[in-house]
Amino acid sequence: MTVSMSGLSGILADSGGFWMPPRASTVAADVDWLFYFILWISVFFFVLILVLLVFFAWKYRYREGQPVGDAPSHNTALELTWTFIPTLLVVIIFYYGFKGFMGLAVVPPDPYEIVVMAHMWSFNFSYPNGHIDDQLHIPADTPIQFTLNSADVIHGFYVPAFRVKKDIVPDRYNKIWVQALPVKAGDPQSYEIYCTQYCGQGHSTMRSNVIVHQPDEFRAWLEKADLVNMSPPEHGHKIWETRGCNGCHSIDGSLIRAPSWKDLFGFEQHFQDGGSQIADEDYLHLVITNANIHPIVGFQPVMPTTIGLLKPQDVNDVIAYIKTLSSKYHPALPKPTTAMTTKPAG
Repeated sequence: MTVSMSGLSGILADSGGFWMPPRASTVAADVDWLFYFILWISVFFFVLILVLLVFFAWKYRYREGQPVGDAPSHNTALELTWTFIPTLLVVIIFYYGFKGFMGLAVVPPDPYEIVVMAHMWSFNFSYPNGHIDDQLHIPADTPIQFTLNSADVIHGFYVPAFRVKKDIVPDRYNKIWVQALPVKAGDPQSYEIYCTQYCGQGHSTMRSNVIVHQPDEFRAWLEKADLVNMSPPEHGHKIWETRGCNGCHSIDGSLIRAPSWKDLFGFEQHFQDGGSQIADEDYLHLVITNANIHPIVGFQPVMPTTIGLLKPQDVNDVIAYIKTLSSKYHPALPKPTTAMTTKPAG
């Protein structure tokens, strides 16, 4: 939509208001304008029709002894009025609605791209440098393209403060873009992200946040956000927290929707086909990279694919973390070297 509408939108709904959350993107003001335009048209005609209905019901009510007149049959001027005015209003709504839709659908040149991966029941956000996070961080005043994909079922990507929403469909890459309004240096702003498509038992908890930084502060955050300084088990724990693993696998022995990672490594696993296997490194690598290859007794085979979600090093780090949760994992300490055991001469 054009920016020329922003002045009226500010009068109707300054910074969101009762019906809307605060505006945080360049398209939000125009979306609000159209929303309030439709709202006040609806309110006006509701009140007008209700008042006329009551007035005519009272004015032309039946009175004892009064002659009954003929019912009106045709009024060209009235029929043209209630045809052309609603038609004109609908054309205006369609024009600005379609213009706004096309504005969000056509991505501007050279945007900053973030890949949004949705799965039951969380979001992951992948940045061009390879960093993946469970919260969305973006620079303000910069066109951001979101490339949306799902690992399992249909999800929704909705940021109310941005006034943007797009379905996330398996085996399809949907795109939408947004430009966040400027923020003050040292004062990043956080807004909520929701899934808007019912995607299963954990749908109501599938939420995240988008944090808008001043551009220089975003670059500094991205440099520090890499996980290179983490040990493999620490990185594996981070993956459990941020890639949706914690939605099904506990780390305290409790059962959610899949076997707990506590005391998984080194213990025998029983399959639904009657087989069994000790959960060693090879087994863990197999079941992580091949979802539902060996369904466990007592659990449904609902694990989403990790293809495109976990790199080979990520899988290794997850295995390293699972091993630390097992009572059968006792890493041997390195043997002292000769230099460490030899007393200095003297």
